[in-house]
Amino acid sequence: MSAEAASLREERRALIVLLAVIYLMIAGFGLVIPLLPFFAQAFDAPAWQVTLLFSAFSVGQFIGEPFWGRLSDRIGRKPVLIVTIAMVGVTYAAFAFAPNIWAAFALRFVNGVFAGNISTLQGALADITPPERRAGRMGIMGAAFSAGFSTGPAIGGFLAQPTRGALGFQLPLLVAAGFALASALAVVVLVREHRPEAAPQPAKRVRSARLREGFAHPIISRVVVISAIVVIGFAGIESTYGLWTEQRFGWGPRQIGLAFMVIGLMGAFFQGWLCGRLARRFGEAATLTGGLAFMGLGLVTQGLSPNWPVALLGFLLVCLGQSICFPNVSALISRAAPPDRQGEMLSLNMSGMALSRIGGPILAGQLFSLVAPGAPFAVAALLILPALGFAWTVIRRTPRLA
Repeated sequence: MSAEAASLREERRALIVLLAVIYLMIAGFGLVIPLLPFFAQAFDAPAWQVTLLFSAFSVGQFIGEPFWGRLSDRIGRKPVLIVTIAMVGVTYAAFAFAPNIWAAFALRFVNGVFAGNISTLQGALADITPPERRAGRMGIMGAAFSAGFSTGPAIGGFLAQPTRGALGFQLPLLVAAGFALASALAVVVLVREHRPEAAPQPAKRVRSARLREGFAHPIISRVVVISAIVVIGFAGIESTYGLWTEQRFGWGPRQIGLAFMVIGLMGAFFQGWLCGRLARRFGEAATLTGGLAFMGLGLVTQGLSPNWPVALLGFLLVCLGQSICFPNVSALISRAAPPDRQGEMLSLNMSGMALSRIGGPILAGQLFSLVAPGAPFAVAALLILPALGFAWTVIRRTPRLA
């Protein structure tokens, strides 16, 4: 076997293992998300406290992302992934036995700190992927996310017993913990380190300057802003979706879990098959812009839907938009960043998204309670407009990458 063939085989094996780890971890995450509104209601939490459960996680993620991203650049992806994924499992297990809503807030915060490892996962994928293939690989990674996110909600909806109050959510949360711990074990046994060696640098002295350099980059800065704007609206809808469907269609955890399963399967198809093809034909920046347009159309459709089939059609359009938008966000950043700073630059984007996920649910909770249940959809759709403006400037500045 030639050296090139052996290298391709090793790259393929690493990709499969990494995707399996992502699937297991996200299956646990997806299992929990649709249940959170009903879990909070078991403690008699009002809508603003329900949405704060989402924000507490995002505060932790905002803190964790840059720390784990920089640490993975310095010591390697594998040890960071082992620690973070294992602790996500531990906090899920503790969350299952939360005695009150305030303990639940604290545990969601800690869970978010350790779940702030998405940029590390993206960096691990970038380490084994040539620059010209990263959009497609990020799409495949997104497909693994979607597959996990489709499996998890279905399992969670099936296992949840909301009539038992908080006790009815212990089993699905423990299953989520099991998924995370199995993912951590897979990293220990199967994942190999592929991080390129970085040139020695006085990191502490120049760290702030390097971060400023990332924010000043004409591509990275605009892509980070696009993500932050879009996620404000999307995080708000995510946090109120259970409350909205319960009020609008009388849905419970099982119906929401099944809806997320269907949409997740479609997302896996869009990201695994469609995203890379579109990026190769039209370029990452143009594909990102098209994804934003589909998201805007889907948000309007959902917000104005007269019945649940139309709402699911809108959900599907949003899913299509996300599936071809966010992998290209990561690909653009990855191609613009130096090889030894992948984790650091990708963590800037993830931190921005986490910051948006703090404010988005808080804003949506107030809109839901004080304006109208459909108000979060209207605000999210309006936020797509400035994001499209920034995306157009990215198209104009990235002819070489398109």
